[in-house]
Amino acid sequence: MTSELTLSRRDVEFILFDWLQVESLTRRQRFAGQDRFDYTSVLDVYESLATDLFKPHNKKNDSNEPAFDGERVTINPEVDVALRAFSAAGLISASFPNEWNGMSLPSTVERAGMAYLLAANPGTAGYAFLTIANANLLMAHGERDRVEHYVKAMAEGRCFGTMCLSEPQAGSSLADIRTRAVPGKDGRYRLFGNKMWISGGDHEISENIVHLVLAKIPDENGQLPPGVQGISLFTVPRKLIGADGRPGERNDVVLAGVNHKMGYRGTVNCLLNFGEGRYRPEGEAGAIGEIVGEPGKGLAYMFHMMNEARISVGLSAAAIGYTGYLHSLDYAKTRLQGRTRSDRSPASAQVPIIRHADVRRMLLAQKAYVSGALALCLYASRLSDDIHSQEDANDRAEAHGLLDLLTPVVKSWSSQWGLVANDLAIQVHGGYGYTREYNVEQFYRDNRLNPIHEGTFGIQALDLLGRKTRANDGAAMKALDRKIAATVSRARSIRPLQDHAVTLERAWERIRLVTDELHRLDDPEIQLANAAAYLEAFGHVVVGWLWLDQAIVAHTLENGPTGSDFHRGKLAACDYFFGWEMPKVAAWLAVLNPVETTPLTMPEHWF
Repeated sequence: MTSELTLSRRDVEFILFDWLQVESLTRRQRFAGQDRFDYTSVLDVYESLATDLFKPHNKKNDSNEPAFDGERVTINPEVDVALRAFSAAGLISASFPNEWNGMSLPSTVERAGMAYLLAANPGTAGYAFLTIANANLLMAHGERDRVEHYVKAMAEGRCFGTMCLSEPQAGSSLADIRTRAVPGKDGRYRLFGNKMWISGGDHEISENIVHLVLAKIPDENGQLPPGVQGISLFTVPRKLIGADGRPGERNDVVLAGVNHKMGYRGTVNCLLNFGEGRYRPEGEAGAIGEIVGEPGKGLAYMFHMMNEARISVGLSAAAIGYTGYLHSLDYAKTRLQGRTRSDRSPASAQVPIIRHADVRRMLLAQKAYVSGALALCLYASRLSDDIHSQEDANDRAEAHGLLDLLTPVVKSWSSQWGLVANDLAIQVHGGYGYTREYNVEQFYRDNRLNPIHEGTFGIQALDLLGRKTRANDGAAMKALDRKIAATVSRARSIRPLQDHAVTLERAWERIRLVTDELHRLDDPEIQLANAAAYLEAFGHVVVGWLWLDQAIVAHTLENGPTGSDFHRGKLAACDYFFGWEMPKVAAWLAVLNPVETTPLTMPEHWF
């Protein structure tokens, strides 16, 4: 099995080395001693694992989802094999610092490698992503002596991790969670409650699972504090850690049921009960947990993992969209059907469907969406590397602000337009596209979860317009002003890109004008009523900026000794995005200034 239809290695390396200049990170202390050979070598490992161990059982994961017999959940054995190989290669800790048994690789390189696994088999890759994000939160906010055994066990693949936020009655409204954490005499807590939609919540792949659980500590009257201010964060292991540092007695964390999803079927997704009474750890009721950081700051800590997970969701959507594009491109090149408009003779040979203009449009749209989404996700990862490696505090602060601003865009734009790409991949296949004999229908079902994963499009839109664009007196928006202006200035000197530069400049000016107008509105209901349209427009302009920035590099290389059809294809995709996609921005902004209020004002009984 080859990797040709998984991701484009040429595109990955262009984004990493030609555009993002990842090799320049090796001049910083955090990445000293590394080089391009190290990065390409580790990409080889990711690609090999994706091809040999992840991709072969992707369809089996889809047709044989995890089964729960009332006692334990059964998963395809190939999942275990793939994840053990992934752990043995040291890739769970690829970006961990050396002190945590890590390689200290740049996040940008790690995520480029993980994109291969997500494209090959998102269900199996999901366990690894959650574990990595769990460990990163603990390294950032946990007390060293309490979390050391968890993080090192994760690095070795002996322990996997989850995030437990939502509850059946609360959904995304975390202020309404009811899981309680009752303080014990020994400084630990006993947790009681239920958590829903927990990916990787129960399995036998690893010897232990550590759940990061949001819960509220009751007051002296036994009442839970209202709102999000009373939320704390706890580590709750499936098995308690014994005196020898190994998993021992079973904690009272019980699998109550498995959710049957339309996609991502390889990842166990479940309802967990904490403190239901099936087990009595250390002879008492309640699941034993230890608090992370300070009481009442749990949601702030959890945002560390949530934001990382949102980037991962965007990356997953980009990767699944990308493999769908490559499958449809391969099909379009080999499927013979019909004749060109200039040769309608029935005696002439049929042509590959890629010769038909509308098929080419659908392929080019996919290319623009998925390569743009991959660039967006890896740009965000590069910002993360800057946060952790820039020497100048102002540079670190700017990178942090930009990453916060762009995180809802990375998650939402990639998941929305990656899914559109998968829809087009099915369309290119025609009737074969919606049959299970072809892979593209599974890609669509897998990717359909990503617009909901880690906060819906609407939630991300409220975050972007209501909070992120305002943060620190708009400092991140001003930083993005400078970034876009620099790209526009460089593109103006390149004749084929001059019109695109003007288009981008005007679109961003319009975004800024509408943003200011919305921020001046007194009524928050009206201000945020059409936030989804704002996110649509904002995301398209940001991706247009990244396409133009890449096109500047592609133009330079295309006119040099290494110029190739790849670079010409990059430039054509940029042309497509500016010709077909950027005009949509005006329509989205039209319902924002002035705010079109029909969805807000229509009475419920009219629906």
